[in-house]
Amino acid sequence: MHRPAATPLARLLGLFCCALCAVTLMGCNAQKAPDTQAPETQAEQTGDFKSSVMFCGSTSLYPIISSLAGSFTDEYVTWDKANAELPDKDISIYVAPGGSGVGVSALEDGTCDFGMLARDLKDEEKQALGDYKVYEVAKDALTVSVNAQNPITLDDLSTDTIAQIFSGELSTWNQVDPSLPAEPIQVFIRDLSGGAYEVFQKTVMGDKTVTDTATQSASMTELATNIANNPWAIGYAGFGAYNKANADGQVLRALKVDGVEPTEQTIVSGEYKIQRPVMFVGKGDPTPAQQAFIDYVFSQTGKEVVEQNGYIPSFTPAE
Repeated sequence: MHRPAATPLARLLGLFCCALCAVTLMGCNAQKAPDTQAPETQAEQTGDFKSSVMFCGSTSLYPIISSLAGSFTDEYVTWDKANAELPDKDISIYVAPGGSGVGVSALEDGTCDFGMLARDLKDEEKQALGDYKVYEVAKDALTVSVNAQNPITLDDLSTDTIAQIFSGELSTWNQVDPSLPAEPIQVFIRDLSGGAYEVFQKTVMGDKTVTDTATQSASMTELATNIANNPWAIGYAGFGAYNKANADGQVLRALKVDGVEPTEQTIVSGEYKIQRPVMFVGKGDPTPAQQAFIDYVFSQTGKEVVEQNGYIPSFTPAE
C-alpha cells in the first residue's frame, strides 16, 4: 500500500494528537478570551466538577460531534445555562480525530472522556474497557464506488469479485468488465487505524489481503475525493461521504453489492451488508455535564446535523 501499516509509534502519535491537537470549542464571556491549552492543563475544577469534555477517535463521527460541540457552546456558553444544577463555568468541549482504534485506546488510557468509533467494539476492547456505555449516533455503510466518468456497464458486483479487485487479483478494468479498456484499477481505502478498514476486511475481504498498491486515505472525505479525482478509481466511500461528495452533482457512482443497492432503506433493514454503526463510547456513567451534552447530541438539533453529514440517524429525538 502507498502508506505503511500502523506501527506502535504511529499509534502513540495518534494518541498524542488526540491529547494535544484537539479542536478547542470553548464558551467565553466578554471578559474572558478562549483558552487554547490542552484539556489536561486547561480543565477547571470546582469541587468534583470538571468543565471540559474530550472526544477522540473516528474521523467519520468527528464532523458531527465537532459541529454539535460548537453549536452547544454558542447556545449555552456556561454549564449552568445547560443545566441549572451545574456551576457557572465556561463550557469546554474538545474534539480530535485520529481513527476508531485510537479512540478506543485513548478511552482505555484515560486520555479522553469518550472514544469515537465507526465500527463495533471488539471483544478484547470490551474486556479492556470494563464498565462501558455505547451511544450510537448514526448508521453508515461502505459504498463500493467508482468515478462517475467510469464507463463500466455493470451496476452490480459480487462480494467475491470485489474481494478480487481489492486484493489485486483483478488488476485491470477489462478483467472486471470486458467492455472496458485494460486500464489499471486504482484502489483507494481508508488508513489502517480507521474503522472502515476493519469493517471492509471482515465483511468483504475475509482471508484475502488488500493489495499493497492500494492508496490509503486519512479520512472518508479524502477517500471520496480521491475516487472523484481519478477516472479509473474504486474505493469504499462511506455513505455519508458519498452523499456529501455528490451533493452538487454526480461525481461518484455506487455499485450494488450482491444485488443490493446501498440506500437508507437497505442499510436500516440490514439487507445491504457492508455497514457499520457510528458511535461514541464512555466508561461508567456520564457526569451531569457530559449528560447535558449527550442529551444535546440526541436532540432534534443532533438529528439534523447527522442528516446534514449524509448519515442515517440511529435515534428518534425525545419529545
